[in-house]
Amino acid sequence: MVRRGAAGLHVPPRCTQPLARDMRPQAPGCKTGGRIRAVARASWPDYHAPMPAPTRMPLLLLPGLLCDGRLWRDQMDGLADLVDPVVADLTLDTSIQAMAARAIATVEGPFAVAGLSMGGYVAFEVMRQAPGRVARLALFDTSARQDAPEQAKQRRGLMSLTRSGRFKGVTPRLLPRLLHERNLYGPLAGEVMEMAERVGRDAFLRQQEAILKRSDSRGDLGSIAVPTLVVAGEADVLTPPELAREIAEGIPGAALHLLPGCAHLPSMEEPEAVTALMRAWLS
Repeated sequence: MVRRGAAGLHVPPRCTQPLARDMRPQAPGCKTGGRIRAVARASWPDYHAPMPAPTRMPLLLLPGLLCDGRLWRDQMDGLADLVDPVVADLTLDTSIQAMAARAIATVEGPFAVAGLSMGGYVAFEVMRQAPGRVARLALFDTSARQDAPEQAKQRRGLMSLTRSGRFKGVTPRLLPRLLHERNLYGPLAGEVMEMAERVGRDAFLRQQEAILKRSDSRGDLGSIAVPTLVVAGEADVLTPPELAREIAEGIPGAALHLLPGCAHLPSMEEPEAVTALMRAWLS
């Protein structure tokens, strides 16, 4: 269509093409010195560039007495798509407070924390030291109480034997206190004993000293305001299920799960069930 100006002169059609800087021949009727000029492509979004990977929340995993990262191996594998698992080293300190401070220093920003047995004692202390950073709390086969006098006496007796050179780690005689009877004669029993050997005599003494000096955490339960998972093996004789119930009843909104076929080490005895519970808790 031909347009005419005020003087009846021919006006070429309005150029509707984007200007380009690549100096290609110009489309007919859109003259700018015989070349097209265009906007810089640098301002266009690059839809083919890889997107930065989302940052996953750290999951701080706290082992129990005479335990190391093997305790949480299956959960580390099974939850790696949701979180960045970090196993704290609880072998170096002689107080629960120092263990917690060292563990907190290994992660940045908000984090989730899960502890088993002694690791649960440390988890309570982590809540006291960094309440604004803990986003989720999971407690396995642990207690909010201090040792009863008889328990403390037995613990000191084991420490005395160990100092005299009779450290044996976890022996077959002790396994029934840690594992369900169905696991006493399989490969899991050997893994538990090997784990204790790796932790060793000196760390065992430090851990026992820390446990003896731990705080009573029952008074703190009501102030915990993060999603909390409480789990115990139905056959646990070291920290029986009633101690897990006490914790779950004291923490507002806590979820309690008792696992059949498990004693004191459910993360190793029923790894798939524990991982599934933790996935739901993290989600």
